[in-house]
Amino acid sequence: MSRGIYIVANEKVGENAIALLNSIRYYDPNVSVFLIPFNDNYQNLAAILSEKHNVQIFPDLDFLNQFTQKIAEIFDRDFLALPNKMRKLVAWFGPLDEFLYIDTDIIVFEKIADVLDYLAEFGFICNDYHHAGRGLQDIFSPLIREQKIFTEEQLSDVFNSGFWASKKGTISLEEMYELLRECSQHREYFDFSRQVTDQPILNYIILKSIPKRLNLVKIPGGGPGSWAGSKHFQERDRVLYDGEKRLQYIHWAGTPMKPGAPYRELWEYYRYLKEPKPTETSTVQTKSFWQGMINKAKNLF
Repeated sequence: MSRGIYIVANEKVGENAIALLNSIRYYDPNVSVFLIPFNDNYQNLAAILSEKHNVQIFPDLDFLNQFTQKIAEIFDRDFLALPNKMRKLVAWFGPLDEFLYIDTDIIVFEKIADVLDYLAEFGFICNDYHHAGRGLQDIFSPLIREQKIFTEEQLSDVFNSGFWASKKGTISLEEMYELLRECSQHREYFDFSRQVTDQPILNYIILKSIPKRLNLVKIPGGGPGSWAGSKHFQERDRVLYDGEKRLQYIHWAGTPMKPGAPYRELWEYYRYLKEPKPTETSTVQTKSFWQGMINKAKNLF
């Protein structure tokens, strides 16, 4: 049985992808990691991640493109303007039997793939407090409750779509397309007011198709938070703590990642592990360093 991690990325989020992989490899040198290209602008990043961290490209790019085209056919453009943002869904049809999906605006603080152990009992794993904080916001409109599309118990399982795990075969390709068609016919069910894209659709798919779900923060005793918008986390030895609980990861979902942003210095630490960190007086040298890396990556690719 194969286990591992999927990410979706291209050159635009390359710095974040490098920071994420630096953190993953710091705690787990051996876990399999696959890059699902967001679009065709990914080759340089893929080569760098391959050389530094043994990241592999999703092996069936033809299927990936066919899947994206199918989504484009299912959804009107005024509903889903960027079908590529749904590419994370191919995780169910990739090479890994058990997989963890991680957004690139995350860094981790442990051997994160260990959460896959919970898949021995459950078909889907998430790990956040969206249900307790934002509730149905950024996921469903009030109509979904009014029309009783889901039970209150099901609605208590809504989740952020940046960190989750499941198993290959839990959803068939035919079932996936049918659920996507169902979503496309009911735009009124979803809350896209804050420009979220895949999150409402993914929640609908999971609540409809996978009955045995686990949110790790609901385990007795609770769990630490993970959102970078929470300002009370304390840093100790390059790890964040929620009180006495060590965070498993930090996620900048909907929060800025620029200098001065929450926990930015910690992100920079993981981003520049084992390589020079740019300074105001070394801009030219840094550009030269990265140009060399890119040229080397091109030759490798």
